[in-house]
Amino acid sequence: LSPDRPGSPPSPAASRAAEATAVPSPAGGKYPVYVLGVLLLAYILNFVDRQMLALAAVDVRDELGLSNTEMGILLGPVFVLFYTIAGVPLARLADATSRTAVLGLGLTLWSAMTAACGAAGSFLQLSLARFGVGIGEATGTPTSHSLISDYFPPERRSTALGVYGWGIFVGTGFGFIVGGMLLESWGWRSAFYLAGLAGLPVALLIFLTVREPTAGVSEGQADTGEGVSLVGTLRTLAGIPSFRTLMIAASCQAFLGYTILSWGVTFLREAFDLSGAEAGLRFGLFASIAGAIGVTLGGTLADRLTARDPRGPMTMSAISSAAALPFGLAFAWAGDVDFSMWAFAPFYLLNSMYVSSLWTVVQNLVRPRMRATASATQLGILNIAGLGFGPLMAGIVIDVLEPSWGGDALRVAFTIAAVVGASAAFFFLRCARTLRADLARVAAEAAQRGG
Repeated sequence: LSPDRPGSPPSPAASRAAEATAVPSPAGGKYPVYVLGVLLLAYILNFVDRQMLALAAVDVRDELGLSNTEMGILLGPVFVLFYTIAGVPLARLADATSRTAVLGLGLTLWSAMTAACGAAGSFLQLSLARFGVGIGEATGTPTSHSLISDYFPPERRSTALGVYGWGIFVGTGFGFIVGGMLLESWGWRSAFYLAGLAGLPVALLIFLTVREPTAGVSEGQADTGEGVSLVGTLRTLAGIPSFRTLMIAASCQAFLGYTILSWGVTFLREAFDLSGAEAGLRFGLFASIAGAIGVTLGGTLADRLTARDPRGPMTMSAISSAAALPFGLAFAWAGDVDFSMWAFAPFYLLNSMYVSSLWTVVQNLVRPRMRATASATQLGILNIAGLGFGPLMAGIVIDVLEPSWGGDALRVAFTIAAVVGASAAFFFLRCARTLRADLARVAAEAAQRGG
């Protein structure tokens, strides 16, 4: 039947238009803050489960008889392979259907597979469980970024995404601190079981209490048209100069970040002869506090700078990336654990300031019904560059240099990572050159759709 014929069923676009009329803007009141809190809780668990293997790396390696290179593969490529393969199609599904349902199902899956890691008895079994964690976690950030962008208007978006970014650091810190205690008391297998179990109540909370907002409603211009195809979205992203250079900059930062997160506890245990619990406590406490301050400060500054000039957050990210390098070298080469950790604090804080700017710019560069897919594409690129190569690089450097360098081999790997992270400054500045024009194009296209 024709969609304009009396008595005919409405088209999908018409249904979404009617829904947009019926659903009020969610950008005000307390409910968006509640939703942000639930999404943050899910993101904390995302990183608790993801980093649990990094905490238990020494114990898992020794019990299963693995090499450092094999541990590097488990920490990085094994996880990121399926995270990347599944991420974009799942995000496309979320853009086209229900983001809350995709997130809830993904959280259930990654929680179950985290528990399965605790039952692994070989490299192959642990690899399969990590595959499952990667597939489930691929749903987390893309759906959450898209939901947050619809619950918070552009002028508050960087701050909201900055709060969401706490999940990286609180999740890592909580996982290392509490996980370290469980590791010492009950062993690494029980730590995985309990971490997986913790996700199930949060998944239920998402299913029952988080409502699906209309795409684009926070901008006062609901995107009720047909969604863009996956190929169309990827082609659009590839054609945006700012997106291309931003991905190079963020990949350099991801390479650094995942190298440190994956091998930081092992570094403290082996360089300073700390127990698993003490290393987890020190690293987790410093990483969670410094990272949360950095991402919050970066998000707040980004909102203020954007009000003056949309290129401001990229300049800020360039300065913080370059300024972190000397602190990173001090962290890696300190002979005293206290000095090392106090150098780590500003190093990690400065390298966390770019996060909310990255997320906000990616969300703002595309139309609302492309946001989850754009976020997944960004995450796929960063996880390949960061989680795929960073931990593996460190494992290879240790195995190659340890016979001659001894315990300093990991320090060399951290030095390489710190230099790569600082090089992001150049590409953030390159992104700033084209950002204003790219954002103006997006605004013009939105006005044309509205007209």
